[in-house]
Amino acid sequence: MKRRLFDALHRALADRRAVALVTDMGTGFQTLVGADGRQQGDAGLEDEFLPTVQDAIRRDRSGMVDYYDGRFFINVFAPPLRLIIAGAVHLAQALAPAAKLAGYDVTIVDPRATFATPERFPDFTLVGDWPDESLTTLKPDMRTAIVTLTHDPKFDDPLLIAALGTPAFYIGALGSRKSHAARAERLAAAGVDMADFVRIKGPVGLDIGAVSPSEIAISILADMTLTLRGTKQKSPATPVEAG
Repeated sequence: MKRRLFDALHRALADRRAVALVTDMGTGFQTLVGADGRQQGDAGLEDEFLPTVQDAIRRDRSGMVDYYDGRFFINVFAPPLRLIIAGAVHLAQALAPAAKLAGYDVTIVDPRATFATPERFPDFTLVGDWPDESLTTLKPDMRTAIVTLTHDPKFDDPLLIAALGTPAFYIGALGSRKSHAARAERLAAAGVDMADFVRIKGPVGLDIGAVSPSEIAISILADMTLTLRGTKQKSPATPVEAG
């Protein structure tokens, strides 16, 4: 790898930006591609090939692909996924370990010291700030999910407004359809555009008939996964080996 590409890769990872290093196995040329499609390197990739690379980044899947008469190795470099849970409630005790098992770095935010304790959340990062204020320090990015479980507008609403100002890939809020409709009215009154409000998943989680905290945690994690990974893009490139 040439020094300029190495430096660019290092900067991307330091900034928590997922990228892919694409190597043309025939020529040895290398191109660094971001999730937004920006590229730099020895040669530019064809526009028709970019969706394949971006899909690999989204899925965290490195591997060899054939593209017309060429063969390319896509090596994905991505920072760890993060989950910010607002509300150290009972449901958070089920969601946090499930998300950790799925590879997320989990942070639990709650200013109520009686809830956010190491005894209730061993081995998890606890932040005692108000949820909306915590985002200033935590700096959510495109690899971050934010889920609020407090079911209390004085906690939820400021956090959701702040979360909508970040590139977090998932924003979810606990509550019924009725409470989510009321939330929409409150946030609209606070100046939130409804085109932005639709980013909030509420009621949070996939509708799988979940009842228990563990089942609800599974539904939330499944919805996060679906939002993150999406549907596989069709392209002329055919994967022949997955990493």
